Parts: sequence; C-alpha cells; structure tokens
Amino acid sequence: MTNGPWERTSPVRPYVITGGRAESAGEPLSWESLIMATDAAFPATLQPEHLAILTHCQGLLSVAEVAAHLGQPPSVLQVLLADLLEWGLIVTRPPIPPAERADVTMLRKVLSGLESRL
Repeated sequence: MTNGPWERTSPVRPYVITGGRAESAGEPLSWESLIMATDAAFPATLQPEHLAILTHCQGLLSVAEVAAHLGQPPSVLQVLLADLLEWGLIVTRPPIPPAERADVTMLRKVLSGLESRL
C-alpha cells in the first residue's frame, strides 16, 4: 500500500530546511529558469538538500523539474537555489521568451512567391 506523493518528501519541515526563510534575498527564479551546477568543489558544510540539488543539476534542469525530483515545494527550492547561486555553486539561464508571431501577410507573400516558381 502506498501513501501517494508524500512518500518522496522529506520528513523535515520546510521552515527547518530553509532556516526559517520564506523568500530568497534576490529576485526569485521563474519555474522555467534553467539551473546547472558549476565545477566548483562543494563545501563539506552543505545541507543534504543543497547537495541533492547539485547532484541533480549536473545537466540543465528547470526549477520546476528540480522541485519535482526532490519532492520539495517550489518556494523551498527557491530559497535553496538562491543560496547556491550566491555561493557560486550553480549558474542559471533565464527562460527563453516566446517568439513573436510571424507576420501573416509576409508569410502569404513568401508562399505566393514560392508557388509562382513551381
């Protein structure tokens, strides 16, 4: 018998993991921001949650993906990621903005030009 998604979550309360902090010091990362661990040596004093983030982020992962892998709420992850970013242990890449819609008139002209050459 399973207990659902709560099996993966840590028995440690979120406020303990974040040291009582509810928000990161800087601008919070969006859920789509990509995270990757740097090649810097990990300090021995890191919390297990910080180490888990660094282990999962050997390649590019979004904030939402890391939260899902660790079973932590995104708000908790935001605080932990802010710590790692401040310590230079991760790099971030902002989400790619959606492309603007192409001008339909221009596309029709291109299509018409291509059809005329067939």
